Amino acid sequence: MRAEEVAKGLAAMECPPPQTHPWVEPAQGAKVAVVSTAGLCHRGDPPFSFGGADYRVIDRQDARDVVMSHISTNFDRSGFTQDLNVVLPLERLDELAGQGAIGSVSRWHYSFMGATDPAQMAPAVGALVDVMMRDEVDVVLLVPV
Repeated sequence: MRAEEVAKGLAAMECPPPQTHPWVEPAQGAKVAVVSTAGLCHRGDPPFSFGGADYRVIDRQDARDVVMSHISTNFDRSGFTQDLNVVLPLERLDELAGQGAIGSVSRWHYSFMGATDPAQMAPAVGALVDVMMRDEVDVVLLVPV
């Protein structure tokens, strides 16, 4: 598929406006997890497929490298290769926890493949919400890439 065709498809996707207003409160004491759309996984995990609506778990206690399996040839990986925090800001969250701005950083973080139809992702997102609630995550930092 050519880049122009992908761009046309993405531009044609419906993006409904939010039905609610954002809610903000202090994050002191909150447990924070990251959800990224950079197509991240641990080295050796199954890579994402084109249009995949599933997610991968990033375990901070897993010593394997975090790699990007984003499949677009037009995707610029240079920031990721220089600093993982560009797409998975765990060191920045550790700093905030150390300063007392947040309570803690979750052991578990999650990544989806970007440029996927949100309607196709809805079942996986719903399941992931349940997983994070069981893990007592209070705040989710969304990192769209």
